[in-house]
Order: sequence, then structure tokens, then C-alpha cells
Amino acid sequence: MSKLAAFGGTAAVPRDRRHVQWPLIDDEDRKAVLEALDGPRLVSDTDGVNAVSQLEEYWARRFGHENCVAVSNGTAALALALAALGIGPGDEVIVPAFSFIATGLAPVHQMAVPVFADIDPVTFNIDPDDVERRITPRTKAIIPVHLHGAPADMDRLTAIARKYDLAIVEDAAQAPGATHRGRPVGAIGDAGAFSLQVSKNIPTCGEGGLLVTQDAGLAAKMRRGRQFGEDIEAGRDRDYISYGLGWNYKMNALQAAFTLSQLDRFDAYERARQENVTGFLARLAELPGLTVPTALPDTTHAWHILRFRFDPAAFGLDGVRPEALRSALRRLLRAEGVPVSQYQLMPLPDQKVFTDRVGFGSGYPWSVTGASGTNAGEGYPVTREVIADSLTIQKRHLHPGAGELLGLYADAFEKVWANRDMVATLAKAAS
Repeated sequence: MSKLAAFGGTAAVPRDRRHVQWPLIDDEDRKAVLEALDGPRLVSDTDGVNAVSQLEEYWARRFGHENCVAVSNGTAALALALAALGIGPGDEVIVPAFSFIATGLAPVHQMAVPVFADIDPVTFNIDPDDVERRITPRTKAIIPVHLHGAPADMDRLTAIARKYDLAIVEDAAQAPGATHRGRPVGAIGDAGAFSLQVSKNIPTCGEGGLLVTQDAGLAAKMRRGRQFGEDIEAGRDRDYISYGLGWNYKMNALQAAFTLSQLDRFDAYERARQENVTGFLARLAELPGLTVPTALPDTTHAWHILRFRFDPAAFGLDGVRPEALRSALRRLLRAEGVPVSQYQLMPLPDQKVFTDRVGFGSGYPWSVTGASGTNAGEGYPVTREVIADSLTIQKRHLHPGAGELLGLYADAFEKVWANRDMVATLAKAAS
């Protein structure tokens, strides 16, 4: 049994192996950006073909969407989807209690009230049963998040949406390429929002977002909304007339060109990532007290983030708090060179922006509905359990050549588990 690095032993992951570049930027990416920079059309509101329109067409064709609208970032994509669907003041939108802050902010940006629902303990996605419990006469939409790249239970959610006449906006920011029952995520609800932020599986050189929909009329509203409410049509001079409320949510040609170049390598990257990650998880699944991420049957996981849950009782530590075991494992694994982190520190409804309800002043949008809101520390038991007993690995595994590194990570996990007495000592001391 090797001595743990935290106590003077040799780390399982050598220091010179720990840095992993993401995204991978090669000469083709640089060439694409320079060609766009030298081109005549740097924004999406110019007449004729440009890198933005090319990205929209390519993304729609590659992932099976009827319409694609490029925007400035993933958060703008969510808000613009809600706007195009007519979600506004006084409406309620059900979102998961466990997600990135943008999911909860998007309804507020439309003066709608986010209503939080708990999650499934295995996929970490919104729980359809809790969604249905939280529907009121003011509910107008659901935003399921395909969290960490795992598709949500869209069969159940679409059935609920049909029953109550609700719109669905899929937050697929972390899940490009993921599928649910053979259908691409984003194409199942009324609209889907993707992020191209530099940390994502398919990145741009900074920030970017994409909206997809099967409804051509809805796509037209999205295009109008991203451009000040104007109608920009090929072959027609811009009239500078706003036909409805709009924003400046345009994507620029450099961002689009970079992503187009990255898309050329996506299939090869994805095949390598699937092989690397599933092999890594298969090794970790043998360790007692550790639950590896998984997905629903007949779905494809995009593995954007890897989240691991730890069970003190199954680990052999009855009576130890999950937070204590998580803390001990975090210390020992990081000393071995595995960059585990908590990532989400609280449920979304506990974020101050929602508990303090500053919003747009005078408590808006909550005061529009008279909503009592949710109190910090109450509700969402599964979300709180997952936060208490889990750690994540991010970005490093996205590299297509990360297989060997993931093997070293698995060595580190196995080494820590071989020193379970020391883990127990640390965990009990923290309880």
C-alpha cells in the first residue's frame, strides 16, 4: 500500500502531467479566425453569407435541428428563447434547484419568476414529479437542464408540458452532441439553448451561444429579438425599424469562425472522450462508497463535467457526515494530483439574488405575482444531499488525449481507497 502524498508519499499524478490545455487551438483555428477578420462581414446583421450564418447552417445540419440562431452567449440564448415564447411579467418558469446561476436568472431577465424544483439523485437533472407539484395557474414554461452533459427525462417532462400547456426551453449549455431516445437535445422542447463559452465541449474563443428550434416562426422571432427587434432580410436594405422589443445579442464572425473550425474535429474528439471517460468510470465504479455519473437508458451523455457521490455508510463510516467524508477525500485526492472540486456550493434558491429578491427594484418580478418565494435552508432535499456528498472533475477529461491522464486519476482514487483507515481518521475528525 503506497503512502499517501498528503503525508509525504509520491503523488499518483506527477506534477508535469497535471496541466491539460482546453480548448485545443491549432493552426486551422487560427487560420479560420484570420480569414474571418480579413473578410467583409464581421457581424451577423450584414447582407450575404458570413461566418455566423455558416455556423448556424452547419450546426443545424450536424445536430439535426431545423433552425439555428447564433447569439452572444448561452445566458442570452435562454432569455431570448423565453422572450420569443412570450414569457414575461407575472409568469412563472420552473427551473432546477441545481444548475448554473444563468438558468435561474433567465426568467428574471424577462420579469418572470423562477420557481425551483428538486433534482433526480442519479442524473442530477430536474425531477419531473417535483415539477408537476410546483405548477400553478401562472406557470408558463419549464427549463430542464441537461446538467453536466446528461439528458434530462424529456419523455416525462414533455408529457407534463402537454398536460398543462407549458413551453419547454432546454438548457443544453453543457450537452452538445448528447441525445435522448435517438433525438438530439435541444430539438425535443420548443427551443434549446447552447453555450459556446471557452470551457464547453464545443468552444469559441471567449463567449458565444446558439438557439435551436424546429419552429420557423419561433426562429424568426429569435432573430428579430437578437437585433433590436429589427427584421434583417437578405437582399433588402436595413430599415432600422424595431418591430418589437429587442436586444443586441449578436454573435461576431470571429467567434463563429473559431467554432466552425472546432466543429470539424468534434466527432473525433467525441469518440475519444467517450472511450476515455467510460473506461475511467468503469475503474472507479468498483470502489465501495463511490457512485460514478451515469445517464438514463437510451441516452448519450456528453460528459461535460464528471460528478462523483460518496456514501459514508457504504465506505464503512456509519455516523460520519457526508460533508466530512467529502472534505477528507478532496484533501487526499488533490494531494495525489486529481483536481477535484465542489463546483456548486449551494442550491440556486439559496443564492442571494433570489433570497434577497433585489431584481429590478421593489422586489420585481416577484411582487408582480405576490409570490412568497422560497426560503434559504428549506426544501430541495436531493439537491442539498448532492451538494453535501459530491465532488467534480472538470475540463481535463475533455482533451481527446486524456486517456492516460484519466488512468493516473484512477490510480489516485484506488490509492486513496487502499488507505481507507487514514480517510476514516480524517473524516471522523471533521465530523
